[in-house]
Amino acid sequence: MALPTEAELAANDALVEELKRQNNFESAEDTQKRAAVLESIQKITTEFVRLVSRNKGLSESVANSAGGKIFTYGSYRLGVYGPGSDIDTLVVVPKHISREDFFDEFPQLLAKMAPPGAIEELTPVPDAFVPIIKLEYSGISIDLIFSRLAVPQVPIDLTLKDKGLLRGVEERDLRSLNGTRVTDEILELVPQQKVFKYALRAVKLWAQRRAIYANVLGFPGGVAWAMLVARVCQLYPQATSSVILGKFFVIMSRWPWPQPVLLKPIEDGPLSVRVWNPKIYSGDRYHLMPIITPAYPSMCATHNISLSTKKIICREMERAGKVVDRIMAKQLPWKDLFTRHSFFTSGYKYYLSVIAASRSKDAQLKWSGLVESKVRLLVSSLETLDSIGLAHPYIKGFDRVHHCDSEDDVEKIANGEMKFLTTEAKSGLTDLLSKAKHELVAEGNAEDLKLPNGDGELKENGNASHTIYTTTYYIGIEIAPNSTKQLDVSYQTKEFKEICTGWQQFNEDLNSVSVVHTRNYDLPADVFEPGEIKPARAKVRRTKKVETSIPKKRRFPDQNELLRDPGSSERREMQL
Repeated sequence: MALPTEAELAANDALVEELKRQNNFESAEDTQKRAAVLESIQKITTEFVRLVSRNKGLSESVANSAGGKIFTYGSYRLGVYGPGSDIDTLVVVPKHISREDFFDEFPQLLAKMAPPGAIEELTPVPDAFVPIIKLEYSGISIDLIFSRLAVPQVPIDLTLKDKGLLRGVEERDLRSLNGTRVTDEILELVPQQKVFKYALRAVKLWAQRRAIYANVLGFPGGVAWAMLVARVCQLYPQATSSVILGKFFVIMSRWPWPQPVLLKPIEDGPLSVRVWNPKIYSGDRYHLMPIITPAYPSMCATHNISLSTKKIICREMERAGKVVDRIMAKQLPWKDLFTRHSFFTSGYKYYLSVIAASRSKDAQLKWSGLVESKVRLLVSSLETLDSIGLAHPYIKGFDRVHHCDSEDDVEKIANGEMKFLTTEAKSGLTDLLSKAKHELVAEGNAEDLKLPNGDGELKENGNASHTIYTTTYYIGIEIAPNSTKQLDVSYQTKEFKEICTGWQQFNEDLNSVSVVHTRNYDLPADVFEPGEIKPARAKVRRTKKVETSIPKKRRFPDQNELLRDPGSSERREMQL
């Protein structure tokens, strides 16, 4: 295969410079700080294993040789982290160290052995689907997960490539090991890691700016995007990152889905565990854009993708491919690839607002995560309607805090009323514990977190003052061509609400969920970035008519008669 041309090398240099302008790289000083933090956690891990081994009656020599090692995975391990990125870290220990030991002893050792003031926040979440400790160490967010191997020692030079290490490992430990094993395989399977990393940085930035980066809501997550880029790198082993980027959008926008994207043939292994195979498992046949992890046991990283999100991803890739073609032809600069999405400004005329509400902040953290995890089910249900061409979920919710004095106002807030919105800081998942709880539930990983009671105060006059916390998820609705005037989504919204309220911890006195139709000109101001223009209601020019008969009594429009096109005589009705 031919080596890169001068023009391709120049385009590559320009791409790297643009990524730097976009603040995609952190400073060398901050990178050194990350390395120092990880070195400290490794020392703490070794001491943790030694201490627990001694407490369990093992000899000094056995305790000292038991080892213990940390591995990283995700964006840090792939080398595509930026300012503020967290570090996904796996603590691997020998067989005599239990998960209970990890949550009982490790946090105390962290606090004891870290430099004074270095541990700013520390949140153990032991009952999650993948148990985790979240912490801030010297300003760096760390996610610590745990895995126990069925071996007496974990030496510092251990690698996790050998599938034999998986024998005797519990299912929870296997899930924890998978992140590191997948990340390591991806790096081994690309021909040029430097080219891969620059191209992946560009794809991740593009996907985030275009709002198609969110596994929970039906878009690819970081690992899936990494595997797509890696596959194109395999096809063009001598190409520059800029060329890989152009090929990426062309190839993936035309990929013959549901043919899976594989970095290597799917392997068998020593365990009786499920490996992705649509010939055996009927559920695997319904994956629309299967991107398969290379490490045993292989799984689909994109099982959440729906018909609508697939269509949106392909549209965005086609658009990006055209932009990169013009960039390579020196007609556009690289910054045009990373322009922000237009989801709220011009993407849609009609939206569904899914509003999760609670009477306390802590309750809302979990409830909003639960509702978020179900939004993709509503999207899939809406796709069954012939009158809906596309249902586009936005990649995050908007957290708001409201104060009111009556139950009637509480109900209005739960249905989208914004006049009680406070000017104080949003409930937004700002602290580490809040973020941990929300993310774990959204990913289906924390069924046992307990819900608190509501936040309420009694005023001197005996009336209750209510603080209501809401999180709103927006779904853009694209009407199918030649659809009927009636758009009835009442069954879909009713079914969605029943799914959410059927959650075993749902408390009708504490939580609520509603689905409200919202026109683009009624979108709240906080969904727009500075400089973006909010859609305005179109002015309809009316001609004055002379009445020649007795005028009929005016019928005020019903609240559910919603989807009328300004400037058009056609009325669409959305029944919720």
